[in-house]
Formats: sequence, structure tokens, C-alpha cells
Amino acid sequence: MEAYLIDLLQHYGYIILYFWSIFEGEMGLIMAGIMTHTGHMNLYIAIFIGGIGGFSGDQIYFYIGRYNRKYVHKKLKSQRRKLALAHVLIKNNGWPIIFLQRYMYGLRTVIPMSIGLTRYSAKKFAFINLLSAWVWATVTILPAWYFGEEILIVIKWAKAHWYLAVPLGLIMGGGIFYYFHIMTEKKIKEKVKKKV
Repeated sequence: MEAYLIDLLQHYGYIILYFWSIFEGEMGLIMAGIMTHTGHMNLYIAIFIGGIGGFSGDQIYFYIGRYNRKYVHKKLKSQRRKLALAHVLIKNNGWPIIFLQRYMYGLRTVIPMSIGLTRYSAKKFAFINLLSAWVWATVTILPAWYFGEEILIVIKWAKAHWYLAVPLGLIMGGGIFYYFHIMTEKKIKEKVKKKV
């Protein structure tokens, strides 16, 4: 199974990277960074494709917001506070929020949709979004490429000691998720209070 997956990545790596970057991102970019380190992918092409994938994903969310208002309001009914926060952030900060939104946990899909709901220029959004996506791809792929050997050693250790790696990974991942969840909720409450 592992050999099949590696073979698949070697033959269709750029296509997989593109679609992975549309829907999720970081994990696919880290894998691309490791593959550029091992020589199975070209560093510059991987950054280019990863950026285009991230750009495409946010453009999809933007146009869902622009042409499907009822769907967005229905879909984000349970996330009204996040939608309100996104509107406040855009109003107060403008284009830097578009540039930084892919680093904002819990708001990555909400912000492009909420910008789509406004009269913000589609061309301006696309330009800032493209630059942001390429920066995002670069700052994620480059460290994985540079520290590729160290990452491969950790992966090898994790495969040999899966009984330790799985709980450790769950604890670390859960801790990171919890931290960002708490910080996002805190930020939402602060912004809503200021607005009121």
C-alpha cells in the first residue's frame, strides 16, 4: 500500500498537490516539500502549483459568496459570529485580511465567502489572493524542503514506534486545535463586544 501511494505521488504529484491545496493545503504542501527534498518534485513547480491550488480554493469560496447568498447564509447559520467577525475584520483592515486569512484558524473559508457577499472588487480580491497563495505555498514548502532529512528521520521513527507516535500525534494535534479554537472564540467575543 505504501509503495503504491509513493508511486502515485511520483507520477501524479503535481495534480494531487493542486487539488489538495484547494481543499486543505498545509499537509499536501509539507509532503510536496519532502518530495522536493528527495528529488521527486521540482521545488519551484511545487510552490507554483501549490499556490495556484490555494488561490483556486479561495476563488471558489469568494464566488459562492458573490452568487449564492442564500446558500452562504444557510450554510453559515451556525457560524454567524464568525461571519460577523469576518465582516468587521474586512471593514477595519481591508486587503491585509485577504492576504492573511489563510493563516486564520476557523475563518479560512468564512472570510472569502464574506468578502464575496460584499461589493469588494473581484479583480482586486483575485490579485491579493494570488500573491497570498504563493507566499503561503513558499513559507510552507521551503522549510519542509530544507529540513527534509530530519522530517524523514521522524517519519521513520514514527513508523517503527507507531504505538508511541499515534498518541503523541493526537495529543499534539488536539492541543494545537484546542489552542486555536480558544483563541478564535476569544477574538470573536472581543470584536463583537467592540461592535456593540
